[in-house]
Amino acid sequence: MEIVDFRPEHAEAFRTLNEAWISKHFVLEAKDREVLEDPQGKILANGGRIFMALEGGRPVGCVALLKMNDGGYEVAKMTVAEEMRGSGLGRQLMERCIEAGRALGAARLYLETNSGLGPALSLYKAMGFRELTGCDTEYARCDVWMERPL
Repeated sequence: MEIVDFRPEHAEAFRTLNEAWISKHFVLEAKDREVLEDPQGKILANGGRIFMALEGGRPVGCVALLKMNDGGYEVAKMTVAEEMRGSGLGRQLMERCIEAGRALGAARLYLETNSGLGPALSLYKAMGFRELTGCDTEYARCDVWMERPL
């Protein structure tokens, strides 16, 4: 298993991995489509990062860091292929985000999620995230906001 920086050839896998988990639990929203159809323009060109988890060269997970106006980074579009869930890959992706956030000089990592995603919430809490009170969001599915100081 290796976690690598996003390359243009990962765009299709980034989109399909995210569409799979979002569609399983929620409805794909306009903001999802906007980011998933143009990760280069919506994430990377704005100072963000995307990491892809590869197993034998095959993408099996991903996560993005979106640069925020306050100097922090939002952890977004994090998912692991169904067959890899429970393997610790989510933790590895989050560790990479924390490492990258520190290297980028971020004061904090922020994320938006849903209270129905128990395993994800457990991971975030284990990685040092704490809940915030409601924040503005473009996602109808979001009902939990969290941050982790760096």
